[in-house]
Amino acid sequence: MQNREYNYEQNRGNMIARGSATAAISPAASKVLKNTYTLLAMTLLFSAVMAGVSMSIGLGRGASLLCSLGALALVWLVLPRTANSSTGIGVVFAFTGLLGLSLGPILNFYLQMANGGQIVMQALGGTALVFFALSGYVLTTKKDFSFMRGMLVAGLVVVLVAALGAMVAGMFGVEITAFSLAISAAIVFLMSGFILYDTSRIINGGEQNYILATTGLYLNIYNLFVALLQLIGAFSGED
Repeated sequence: MQNREYNYEQNRGNMIARGSATAAISPAASKVLKNTYTLLAMTLLFSAVMAGVSMSIGLGRGASLLCSLGALALVWLVLPRTANSSTGIGVVFAFTGLLGLSLGPILNFYLQMANGGQIVMQALGGTALVFFALSGYVLTTKKDFSFMRGMLVAGLVVVLVAALGAMVAGMFGVEITAFSLAISAAIVFLMSGFILYDTSRIINGGEQNYILATTGLYLNIYNLFVALLQLIGAFSGED
């Protein structure tokens, strides 16, 4: 049959159509998907609560940076060692809680503006729209987006280097607004690609650990929201 790729699974001895809307998700993948979305919903709610706490106590930018660094330390150094145990769930909540705390000063910055509430709600709505639309597309079509891995990793490296350069320039009093907006726009496209890729890995059996899957999707949503917040704020004439 033309225009269709087949993945031969040696342990089953049969062919599974990849990229077919009629291909069923395996029971194991369905379980991972269910657990992932359940944990993702819980961590997003917890992160929102911690962001509210951060806003209410007026957490400073210095403390926000420390929370972000602490979250990175957890996801890089601790989570890989605990992802296969129940301890990993606690690590994920600690990680998302710290990122929620770090979000407080950013939200306060925008909410102090005349139309700050509208900016935040638009960014939140845009994030939800992108996530549900892209996730729904993958879940409906069952397409395999593993081919995007190389492009996404390369794009991530470029964005990180560019962001680091902008940060260093800012330390010397050089601010390039257009460059910063370009980075935010790139992050929006990059995180959208990662949503497709990560969701595809789950339903096609590429990711069998729901704790790691949750972490990946959470980071996609978090970075997408922050980037949209910056873009909407800038084009609203408030950034």
